[in-house]
Amino acid sequence: MTKNIGKEFMEKTKHKYAEPSDQEKGLLQPPLELEWDEAGMLIDLPPAEKLEVKSMDLRKAIETRRSLRKYDNISLKLDELSYLLWCTQGVQQVLSRPSTLRTVPSAGARHAFETFLLINNVEGIKPGLYRYIALSHKLMEITTESEIAQKVTNACHEQEFIKNSAVTFIWSAVVDRMKWRYGERGYRYLHLDAGHICQNLYLAAESIDSGVCAIGSYDDDAINSLLGLDGENQFVIYAATVGKRIG
Repeated sequence: MTKNIGKEFMEKTKHKYAEPSDQEKGLLQPPLELEWDEAGMLIDLPPAEKLEVKSMDLRKAIETRRSLRKYDNISLKLDELSYLLWCTQGVQQVLSRPSTLRTVPSAGARHAFETFLLINNVEGIKPGLYRYIALSHKLMEITTESEIAQKVTNACHEQEFIKNSAVTFIWSAVVDRMKWRYGERGYRYLHLDAGHICQNLYLAAESIDSGVCAIGSYDDDAINSLLGLDGENQFVIYAATVGKRIG
């Protein structure tokens, strides 16, 4: 039934695109997640079903949410980081299409993002740059060089609160994962999807006494280079700092 609905949708909408998408051409879809070095340093995150986070009324979270650029010097717990990652890109189910159902909406369930983390102050995690492996809910260490926080700050036009955050989320877009279905229009959906993810981060942070500040100002070439992205097929699309509220 799902397949029939998908075919019907594509027939109704294909005239809206400049040329047939790769899906319409019958090409195989890109993988659900980028490859990663299985021999690399991996960190198991507390599983979502075992996370204990205080309950918070959704309306209160929406009304109290603010963009915060000053944070207390208190570490995030590993449980809290796991919770934020789960709320922003957590994989709830892998479907046979194949596609994933996650904790955020995405056009056509394409979920075209990878999550990188600049970790400064998380209990039990050495400061450095990491990648979230969403399908297995793990962290992969990229580098723990001492200057990485300064390099990310420099790439984000010297926004010093990045170095003072407990963690900075950096979301990169895998273009082909979205364009496979939607062609050039997929670029629009990437930006819409990024907003869904960041808003979830804002609201989830409220329940762990933390604040968030979204970042859209950065040097594209510099930040992409730090993450090893080519800037065309994969590129940074959004970022956000997280830290404990003061007082």
